Amino acid sequence: MVSKSYNYPTLQPWQQIRAPHSLGYRIKLLSQLLHRQFSERLEPYGLTPFHWVVLCCLWEEDGLPTSTIGERLQQVGGTLTGVLDRMEERGFIRRERDCHDRRICRIWLTEAGKHLEDILPSIAAEIRDRAMQGISTAECEQFSHILDRAIANLSS
Repeated sequence: MVSKSYNYPTLQPWQQIRAPHSLGYRIKLLSQLLHRQFSERLEPYGLTPFHWVVLCCLWEEDGLPTSTIGERLQQVGGTLTGVLDRMEERGFIRRERDCHDRRICRIWLTEAGKHLEDILPSIAAEIRDRAMQGISTAECEQFSHILDRAIANLSS
């Protein structure tokens, strides 16, 4: 695929909002490329990028309620339930009812799920580094802050 650099000031205002020049379209394309490459690298482990983000939540704090994982990932319950079903079937997590409130289901990593923390972050870092090749650390940090602000602007 040929990489194009977009010089926004030279585009007409109507061109700036249309694909393939629009910011939204380019973010979608970047997301698809990252997703595809990460999916290919996760496939041998029986995982998807969505499994990855669930694992990241549990590596930070094991035993989270399903609802908390959904809130942190901004996901609806039905979508998350299916993902957790597949992760449980593959032996990466186990579910337990909360002993103080039986309505709450807590998600715990199994040994296999914990072991993935030794493997998967380096794969994610490799793909990120490839995507950000030739971009300075300061530019990467600025890009991250800009994305966070744009997400916050659209989330409120």
